[in-house]
Amino acid sequence: MTKKILVTGGNGFIARSLVEKFKDRYDVVALNRKSLDLLDSSRVCEVIRQNKADIVIHTATYDAAPRFSTKDPKQVLEQNTRMFFNVARCSPYFEKMIYFGSGAEFGREHWIPNMDEEYFNAFVPSDQYGFSKYVMTQYAQRSENIYNLRVFALFGELDDWRYRFISNACCKAVFDLPIVIKQNSLFDFLYIDDLIRAVEWFIENKPEKHVYNICRGVAREWKAIAEEIIDISHKDLDIDVKNEKIKVEYSGDSSLFVNEANFRFSPFRQCLKNMYFWYLHCKKEIDPHRFEY
Repeated sequence: MTKKILVTGGNGFIARSLVEKFKDRYDVVALNRKSLDLLDSSRVCEVIRQNKADIVIHTATYDAAPRFSTKDPKQVLEQNTRMFFNVARCSPYFEKMIYFGSGAEFGREHWIPNMDEEYFNAFVPSDQYGFSKYVMTQYAQRSENIYNLRVFALFGELDDWRYRFISNACCKAVFDLPIVIKQNSLFDFLYIDDLIRAVEWFIENKPEKHVYNICRGVAREWKAIAEEIIDISHKDLDIDVKNEKIKVEYSGDSSLFVNEANFRFSPFRQCLKNMYFWYLHCKKEIDPHRFEY
């Protein structure tokens, strides 16, 4: 029998990617803020009961970080936690709830290389976004059927190319423009297709834990990624790094998930190739004047 999947945050990068990949395998219903106000507790429960979904994938988030965002940074904690708990409180009506945590829940000022699941709760995050994810994890750890797939740095074809680094860099290469990096960094980048394969494993299996790092376990330098994208494009383009000094490494240890699921990540260069040639194919749909940097 085909499983029914209910996805929140239907307009977002992760949700749209999930729907695209899952539409032929599962019965997928995607809800956005127009079809369901996740701050309306009664309405959320009503919709969840009516849909009778086997799996709820909660991707909705209140993110005030992008420069073009009109969202209030002071509302991040309340909005994120209210949306989460309005869904989580309905857990008797579905088999599993899957949501996506963040390395921010470790506390940005306390990041160390290759943070594993045991590092959680060593510090309480000071920022609203990190603290909202921290609170969710505390709840998921004590739940019966709620699972946190903690993601560090994610990239994929449907990401926002205006400002998201890898998408932005691929688009710049497509348009023969220099790739601009404001701050060189070391990030543990995960390709969206690998995340979707991980989600599928959680849908089809009974995990032993409730919180898992879903990451490659390898931090890559932004400048080196830009160089590889240029190499893939076979072009001679400049890389403009405003600050080359690496201040922090943002990476996780994924061995808990990898060993339990016997999971293998896609070759990183192939992921970059997929991205570059996808944007090359979609070039007519991209306005280079809208790049954030």
